[in-house]
Amino acid sequence: MNIHEHQAKEILREYGAPVSTGIVIQSLDEIEEKVAKLEAKTFVLKAQIHAGGRGKAGGVKLIKNKSDLSKEAKLMMGKVLVTHQTGPKGKEVKRLYIEEASEISKEFYLSCLVDRDSSKLAFISSTEGGMDIEQVAKKNPEKINTVKIDLKEEGPNIQEIEKIISVFNLNHVQKAEATKLIKSIYKIIIEKDASLIEINPLIITKSEKIICLDAKMNFDDNAMFRRPEILKLRDLNEEDPMEIEASKHDLAYIKLNGSIGCMVNGAGLAMATMDIIKLYGHEPANFLDVGGGASKEKVTAAFKLILADKNVKGILINIFGGIMRCDVLAQGVVDAVKQVNLSVPLVVRLAGTNFEAGKDILDKSNLKILSATNLNDAAKKIVESLK
Repeated sequence: MNIHEHQAKEILREYGAPVSTGIVIQSLDEIEEKVAKLEAKTFVLKAQIHAGGRGKAGGVKLIKNKSDLSKEAKLMMGKVLVTHQTGPKGKEVKRLYIEEASEISKEFYLSCLVDRDSSKLAFISSTEGGMDIEQVAKKNPEKINTVKIDLKEEGPNIQEIEKIISVFNLNHVQKAEATKLIKSIYKIIIEKDASLIEINPLIITKSEKIICLDAKMNFDDNAMFRRPEILKLRDLNEEDPMEIEASKHDLAYIKLNGSIGCMVNGAGLAMATMDIIKLYGHEPANFLDVGGGASKEKVTAAFKLILADKNVKGILINIFGGIMRCDVLAQGVVDAVKQVNLSVPLVVRLAGTNFEAGKDILDKSNLKILSATNLNDAAKKIVESLK
């Protein structure tokens, strides 16, 4: 789960990290009243969307007086920003963040994330603040400093912290501030089940203070049941409507750009299914894992979800029955097809528990459903049917 910059900064502030003073605006009616309360002379106006690259798309502006600030805020609210992370459709700006401008002397990069390979937390630091860190890693990997630390109650020790901030070349006072920041980030990761905290840039001001100028946080979806205070920060306007619908039925769904809809049980089998679709020259329209013990109602919801995507020209269902019984899935498919008046080709491959009974249900349904004997056969049939 992602949250907005202003929400991430509020969490950082709660844990003692240095952030600028700012206000959030969620409607045009609030602009005049909230801007009037600001005391600074120079401001930064930021569009709040769940995507990077806002600055290049006109979503971050330096404003030098309150009159211009109100005008620019009204222009930015409702604007559609297209960045390298939004896709061609872009994202509409539905909230703004205005903060006091900082006089920047130096810019750094700092992040902390869960490193699944080592089962540790990885702190990444670099002198290339404000840059796309992926491009820095690709073109100048020597400028990326990575320090992996074990999970422990007391957090990172002083030696580990010194390794993390060594690239910044800080003075004595700044080192103390940076040490406090590293400990705050570690605490947030542990106490809030965050999977990523990124500060880009982390700056040194001309008055030699450290400030988190931008902030991004991601959280583990599977831990939100115990983090209601984080779940409250979820902004459904920033999520795909179909992915929101999928979450209501406990379905793992991610929309993709292809034309063949997929319904599979198990993440590994889903990946293999998408791979073989690509092998035969087509693209999957989605990742959809119905889980190990899906009910007939859940299967029906999954089927409708796939068909809600207008790009879907055919559907491939690939089920290996273990906990899930193939006859239950087959009945769910039949019910769903009858409800939605299916108009695209459908190929079903069943294997495992009760697959004979499941195949029998499909065969006796008098619906246009193609059966496949294995995954390779299923991929061939769905691709051929599109031709």
